[in-house]
Amino acid sequence: MYNILNFQTFERDAAHWTKSKIDLPSDAAKILFVIPRGEVIRNFVFSGTLDRLAEHCDVDLLTVEPNSSMTEMLSRKFGNVYPLREINERWAVRFQREIIEMAHGKWLWSRAAQQRWRLRDSEAVSFRQKAIRAAKKIISRPFSNRTGLRILSKTERLSSRVLRTTDEYIKLLNEVKPDLVFNGSHVHSRNAIQAVQAANWLGIPTATFVFSWDNLTSQGRITLPYDLYLVWSEDLKCQLLEIYDHVRDDQVVVTGSPQFDFHFRKSFYTERSEFCESIGADPDRPIVLYTTGMANHMPGEEEIVEEIADMLSDISTETKPQLLVRVYAKDLTGRFDELKNRRKDILFPEVAWEKEWLTPRFEDCAALVNTLRHCDVGVNIASTVSLELCMFDKPVINVAYNPRNLPEENLDFAEYYKFDHYSPIIKSGAVELAEDRSAMRSMLCDALNDPRRSSSERKRLIKKMFANTLDGRSAFRVADALLDFIKTGTNG
Repeated sequence: MYNILNFQTFERDAAHWTKSKIDLPSDAAKILFVIPRGEVIRNFVFSGTLDRLAEHCDVDLLTVEPNSSMTEMLSRKFGNVYPLREINERWAVRFQREIIEMAHGKWLWSRAAQQRWRLRDSEAVSFRQKAIRAAKKIISRPFSNRTGLRILSKTERLSSRVLRTTDEYIKLLNEVKPDLVFNGSHVHSRNAIQAVQAANWLGIPTATFVFSWDNLTSQGRITLPYDLYLVWSEDLKCQLLEIYDHVRDDQVVVTGSPQFDFHFRKSFYTERSEFCESIGADPDRPIVLYTTGMANHMPGEEEIVEEIADMLSDISTETKPQLLVRVYAKDLTGRFDELKNRRKDILFPEVAWEKEWLTPRFEDCAALVNTLRHCDVGVNIASTVSLELCMFDKPVINVAYNPRNLPEENLDFAEYYKFDHYSPIIKSGAVELAEDRSAMRSMLCDALNDPRRSSSERKRLIKKMFANTLDGRSAFRVADALLDFIKTGTNG
């Protein structure tokens, strides 16, 4: 169960966790902070963004509720806390959004968009499903260009307003009267649509955070218009401006991502002996970290994990390495349970997330930081963890071969490395690509025996991607960008 005392336990040196609500002038600006998914709580609550904002303005929250303890904590630290719920919309509006997604994907035609297109084709198995899929393709085809997307977007915005099923958030915003509505994640936040569009209709400025490095080329179209966009990096800013030609340069601010702030705050660091004791590892043996992905994107990883464990038992090193597996917290299939029970030599620590709204608990911030710090080699399939490992200058091996029972014509893991966001990582030389089991065995041995190999490439990649934002202060840059926007009406 989530425990509010964890904040003080893990961040004793961070004064912002011990502050009470601050009395502000009656005319202070107000932000309505929308939390549509659990990871937003990690990024902006645990990191200190909201505390920074609360020092200068009133902060009300419109949020999902992972559990009662977390809601209580938010209520204690900030202003009013309103529950965010998903509201059913009319079929015509949902259909228009689906057509927009298809038209956008076909126009963008990134590697990820192509794979999604093939996946949706394969999911249509009955005659009726295939007929519907074909009809949607025909309807979306004329709009698969900038002009067509602009027309579709305007039509969808009009339909969303005329055919709305509730005025709940219009009434709420009229009551709260915020100076800015900030959506903590533009993607995977269907439940935030009603609140953000209500702000649009009332003329209240809006802002959002582009949540991850693959979102613009892999996760569909940004349907809602915003006045301010906060992004990880200059590369993401350039992508955003290129894809959405209605967005101006002064509407996009590079802040870095608060999710990485914990990696660079030494108050989160624990000694290797303490970390190993917490997960049942031997501090004197090298640790190979395998981080898993989603079951539908990386099926059969159980086989790959067990094969790597077998490889490690045969590797000729002075001290036998041990395999630590961090199961993707959003994978609730239980597909590794049988392996956990059968292979006691493989370490499977619990990942501290709430299942409701898939919310990282505060203690997981420290757990992940120290997992990255104390592992010796990292292995994954095209994961953001590759970047995080490079931040700590750890050797990274990417799996580019399929499990034996997964035909490549159904899904080819090697394709992930051709995706627009990930291919520059491969080209940088910062990570190694294991295209078969023999290569994996050899790369594991080399990485364990010579961990400094490719160190310069890793450092160069991280510098290029993140510049000077990996300083533990991205959370505060986010807060300052929002405050500047409220003050000046621009990004400052």
